[in-house]
Amino acid sequence: MKLIPLFLLVGIFAASGWAEEEVTYSLELTKKAEAGDAKAQYDLGRCYYKGNGVTQDYNEAVKWFAKSAEKGNSFGQNALGVCYRDGTGAAKDGREAVKWFIKSSEQGNMKAQYNLGHCYKTGKGVTQDYKEAVKWWTKSAEQGNALAQYTFGRCYYKGEGVTQDYKEAVKWWTKSAEQGNASAQSDLGFCYDKGLGVTQDYKKAVEWYTKSAEQGEKNGQFNLGICYKNGRGIAKDYKEAVKWFAKAAEQGDAAAQYNLGFFYYAGKGVTQDYKKAVLWLTKASIQGDGEAKELLEKIKSKGVDEKVYTPEPYSTQLVKRAEAGDANAQCSLGVFYENGISVGKDEEEAVKWYTKSAKQGHADAQLILGTCYAQGTGVGEDEEEAVKWYTKSADQGNAYAQYFLGFCHFTGMGVSKDDKKAVKWWTKSAEQGNEDAKRELRTLNSK
Repeated sequence: MKLIPLFLLVGIFAASGWAEEEVTYSLELTKKAEAGDAKAQYDLGRCYYKGNGVTQDYNEAVKWFAKSAEKGNSFGQNALGVCYRDGTGAAKDGREAVKWFIKSSEQGNMKAQYNLGHCYKTGKGVTQDYKEAVKWWTKSAEQGNALAQYTFGRCYYKGEGVTQDYKEAVKWWTKSAEQGNASAQSDLGFCYDKGLGVTQDYKKAVEWYTKSAEQGEKNGQFNLGICYKNGRGIAKDYKEAVKWFAKAAEQGDAAAQYNLGFFYYAGKGVTQDYKKAVLWLTKASIQGDGEAKELLEKIKSKGVDEKVYTPEPYSTQLVKRAEAGDANAQCSLGVFYENGISVGKDEEEAVKWYTKSAKQGHADAQLILGTCYAQGTGVGEDEEEAVKWYTKSADQGNAYAQYFLGFCHFTGMGVSKDDKKAVKWWTKSAEQGNEDAKRELRTLNSK
């Protein structure tokens, strides 16, 4: 089971009661706060924190949270703790954060209780103590905090701070899932899928996976794709499987990337496309997916595309080599930036490195750069520029570039329409085993 590490902490304004109500800055609110009204002080702090009706000012927010906290307002105390924890409007100070979380938690503030539990789990501002973390998450969960319920369920699932108990995990994930927590819905679906802590029920698994997937949770999307792929709990539907694998793959899920690559390779639920197959398999392979690596080798061994470009593993040495002018390293770095793997996704930065590599004659970089111009990825869409780089790559024998160049000539994209030239390049590509080129030639011959 793939469980998402819980890094998302509860913020300042996710509490119950009046703390959920939107508040906007006003002179009346300011007067109440200045007169010592603890609730008004907290609300005024919220206005400054979020920039509601006033210029956003974290320092001013902390000032008012502190006044509210000192008067014993649990919401002000939790908010002040969050500011110290995150270093927002105040110097980051884990111990000070814990101090205020404790004060708020002891008054029963369920969000502060969750935050305090997380401090004990991570050992930030306090000695790490799983049992103490569980204690506070329990208090928060029992008050109905969906995030705490999900986290408490994870404790039972993994046996962290409590004895492992799948039934208890299911109990708390159900409570959280029913409140709409997407991660809980996905993990609850998995329990029904595998019969962990509950009677196995594929239909219920699909039900919960769907709820999670529709909220954009990548584990739910991947698992729903598997259900459609195998016809488990729902009618087999490869197109739906591809749909959900694609959504999860775009969020970086390696297993989904492998499955999507496989479907493009096999032509299941989607038109067979070796270029896209290699693209997704490469992404999965970079993340260490063994099945993706094996299928990539299989594709190459068949001669489907001997020019497939697989980037080197990301490293500081790779970056140094790229900066020093190594064309292969530059192309690899471009792949990482384009796909957001090991570095932040930055398509413009990717184009910069592809261009440096392509100008040195790197055939794969030329192919990729051509595609960037054709699709407007990280650079303005320019069909003529796309043809320019496809031609340079194709002239070096890149089968994919030859296929795309043939497509450009056939459709008149960025160049005058010329069926003879299209056939010329598709033939060169097909001779290297490119299935797309072979299909185009068969189509032309059948007319």
